[in-house]
Amino acid sequence: MADQRRFRFGVISAARIVPNALIDAAKNVPEIEVDAIAARDPARAREFAKQHGIARVLASYDDLINDRNVDVIYNPLPNSLHCEWTIRALRAGKPVLCEKPLSSNAREAEEMARVADDTGLLLGEAFHYHYHPLANRVRQIIQSGTLGRLAAVEGRFTVPIPPDNIRYDWSLAGGATMDLGCYPLHMIHHFTGRAPKVVSALAKTGPEQIDVAMAAELQLEGGVPAKMNCAMSQDSPIAVTFAAKGDRGELHVLNPLAPQRGNRITLKTSDGEKQESIAGESTFTCQLRAFVAALRGDAKFPTDARAGIGNMRIIDEVYRAAGLRPRAT
Repeated sequence: MADQRRFRFGVISAARIVPNALIDAAKNVPEIEVDAIAARDPARAREFAKQHGIARVLASYDDLINDRNVDVIYNPLPNSLHCEWTIRALRAGKPVLCEKPLSSNAREAEEMARVADDTGLLLGEAFHYHYHPLANRVRQIIQSGTLGRLAAVEGRFTVPIPPDNIRYDWSLAGGATMDLGCYPLHMIHHFTGRAPKVVSALAKTGPEQIDVAMAAELQLEGGVPAKMNCAMSQDSPIAVTFAAKGDRGELHVLNPLAPQRGNRITLKTSDGEKQESIAGESTFTCQLRAFVAALRGDAKFPTDARAGIGNMRIIDEVYRAAGLRPRAT
């Protein structure tokens, strides 16, 4: 019989993403209660809890993951801390929804997946875009053969990020490919259903070993070329797009990342040009609904730990191809 209880979430850190990704989204998912929080700065945690209506503030991350009244952990810590605290939470008996990218590198992702397997607990990677109806529509267009024989694919995510942000910090596993490029890399694989291999990559660096922009040339199964571009430098335009071209048509997608804020699919074929937008709840709400279904045993959570290993391997390969080291703790 499926689990019908509510799930009490504990949040590690008062990160900026928490209100959108969990607190506001959970208001639309009655099976979830955001029950407790712990942060490095207790005063910040208390302020955050008061502002967002979180009932309990615990003294430390350890106290949170070991609390008997917490059922699930949401981990939005810096990338370099994903592995350690996710594993600790799993070993404390808590399923985890971990922010993307899953870890600092593929080796860590493999370790996290092993612990998830050993404990029999769900570990999800929060690629929220995946759970919106737009993602299903894009995947359906490409894999239905509407475009004909696939010839080229490109994903792009650029947005200016202030240089004092943690994404410019090597010790926290920062970099444009980690924070931004992980999305188009993931989309290229998910939308086409074809695993990519890295052919070459060119990085623009700021701080040592930190990519402020990355352009990667990929090859998909079947020899289809693909491109990934990402940038977080101050002159970067705000752009999130995906495109695919076949011998019978072209597809352009505007804002596949957060389609609830506006999106457009443009399909060009011999029948002419058609445009559509896809309605749906917030990507974060869609993600939480899918996560609850997986917790209850009603469905698989597609962006799980095993899937996360593949994504981290591609990110590592992009860095190596660009002459940079994969991120490491």
